[in-house]
Amino acid sequence: MAVLSELRYPTTRLAKILSGVFALLLFLFVAVATVSGFLLYQLLRPARTPTAFDLTVMMGHPTTVSFPLPDGTVREGWFFPGLRGAPTVIVAHGYRGQRADVLTLVTALQEQQFNAYLFDFTGHGTSDGLTTLGYKETAELRSAVQSLSTREDVDPKRFGLWGEDMGGYAALEVATSDPRIAAIAVDNAYSDPREMVEVEVKHSGLTALPGVSAFSDMGFRFMNYSYRNEIPVSARLDQTRGIPKLFIETEDRPDLAKFTVRLFNLAPEPKQLIRNRLNYSDMGDEERKNYESQIVNFFLQSLPPPSRPH
Repeated sequence: MAVLSELRYPTTRLAKILSGVFALLLFLFVAVATVSGFLLYQLLRPARTPTAFDLTVMMGHPTTVSFPLPDGTVREGWFFPGLRGAPTVIVAHGYRGQRADVLTLVTALQEQQFNAYLFDFTGHGTSDGLTTLGYKETAELRSAVQSLSTREDVDPKRFGLWGEDMGGYAALEVATSDPRIAAIAVDNAYSDPREMVEVEVKHSGLTALPGVSAFSDMGFRFMNYSYRNEIPVSARLDQTRGIPKLFIETEDRPDLAKFTVRLFNLAPEPKQLIRNRLNYSDMGDEERKNYESQIVNFFLQSLPPPSRPH
């Protein structure tokens, strides 16, 4: 008690120094925790700029198709019809993206007779809320597959998935547990949402402050406590044996490229790895056209639609 009293009301020189050091450490702790909390909130609620579209004038004759979510709400998506009874490729946008960003890829898939579907993940585009960088998004993607499989105009047992970073994580997660997934392509994917937090915190430039990375990770785990028992998707990749897989890494996202290469190395056959200069979101028209051609060719080889009747 005497020691605490001395620190609270210091009388000696040493006690005053210790009291000052303690106050400084407490201030630094609160400051770092506050900065980390603000940064994490910014990461989990990215700025949204929903793009409005009139489906009645869009090419490809898309329709609005909604599906139920595990929390009892309903999510809206766009269905682009291909050849009746053909497989469906679900296109999962990435972190800070939205479904409007991947429309040209959907169009390229539809032109080759695939049914195609896309929607906005939580916290992106037209969907409000906080993103979980893959945990909740996996359940959303799984619900979309289940709902689409009940349609009479699609092949209910053959689905393809394409996903970028967060969408890639969700696609891999669904592929490890749903036998209806027959082919998967992932772009700059990662094995655990905490890896994406690590990457985004690093890109913020605030890692110069000691403890920001640790506090951000701790806060993310606390906010997603219900997913505490989720193991990294890399530990379950063996369940994708026999499913054709295309892994894509890009030079402009080296941190995510590292995670993607690791996933490729751990994944069972059949698998492919390609390297591009830019990620899909930042490509120009010509590069994007070449990229989409790669994706379409992969799905044509791995998940061919039935032949068009004569």
